[in-house]
Amino acid sequence: MQIERQPEVSGIIVTYNPDLKGLKSLLDAIVPQLGPVIIVDNGSKADIGTWLREQDVHVEIVALGDNLGIAKAQNVGIERARAHGSRFVLLLDQDSLPAPDMVVTLLAAAKAQISNGVKLGCVGPRYEDTRQNNPPPFIRTNGFRLERQACATPDAVVDVDYLIASGCLIPMGTLDDVGGMREELFIDYVDIEWGLRAQQKGYRSFGVCAALMKHDLGDEPILFLGRQIPVHGPLRHYYHFRNAVWLYRQPWLRFNWKVVDGSRLLRKYVFYSLMTVPRVQHAKMMTTGIFHGLSGKMGKKAGNG
Repeated sequence: MQIERQPEVSGIIVTYNPDLKGLKSLLDAIVPQLGPVIIVDNGSKADIGTWLREQDVHVEIVALGDNLGIAKAQNVGIERARAHGSRFVLLLDQDSLPAPDMVVTLLAAAKAQISNGVKLGCVGPRYEDTRQNNPPPFIRTNGFRLERQACATPDAVVDVDYLIASGCLIPMGTLDDVGGMREELFIDYVDIEWGLRAQQKGYRSFGVCAALMKHDLGDEPILFLGRQIPVHGPLRHYYHFRNAVWLYRQPWLRFNWKVVDGSRLLRKYVFYSLMTVPRVQHAKMMTTGIFHGLSGKMGKKAGNG
């Protein structure tokens, strides 16, 4: 397959103690597809800048020197992309692996929506977690129901409420209007909050079924009733629950979305408390997160490296 470079798109890769073999695979896959590629490193123990100079890739590195959170790192990368004059940005996690035609497919879908007069929030690929049986579906809320948006055809483009950050292609003009990522969230719900904020301002986001990417969601999943359930460690569950509760308190957010997501959050609390080890630690961190979300205690949690 011939790879088509898209110079109007800047790639932003956020790193934090990455698996270097996986990062090299990502760079080999994505650099030929993009214009500028910017790595924003969140204080990794390894010297990513030195490692990059040893590789046969041409990327820009911004070393933050400390773990300032994924939202801050993405905003720094967006500003660099803006300085490069890029019309679109592509956000990527360090452990993602895009298909050779992912960017050209996403960009074509984005331009098609814009040419149809759609206020475009973002477009994103269908990602495959190889540890699970099926690609996770795109989702949206309809009334008080969560609808899983399956790909009816290989080239379908489906409406969604939001997309995961990795693989998300965003017009720079949309970022100018909607704003960047909320840095006080640090990690988790950063992409959800941005997607819903864009939606509240009239922008629409789409899952592009023909654009493919491999991406591992969470740590090693737990098999439960025939399904692989993604889980994280206790600290990530703290951020997940804190930021969800904080988001529910935002006055601009749709009430039905709060109800739907809140019911899912409640089920997650019960599941993680019973099924993830160490159970007490998970329950303690989720409960602390809920209280901090209610009180507005945001930012990086004390003790987070």
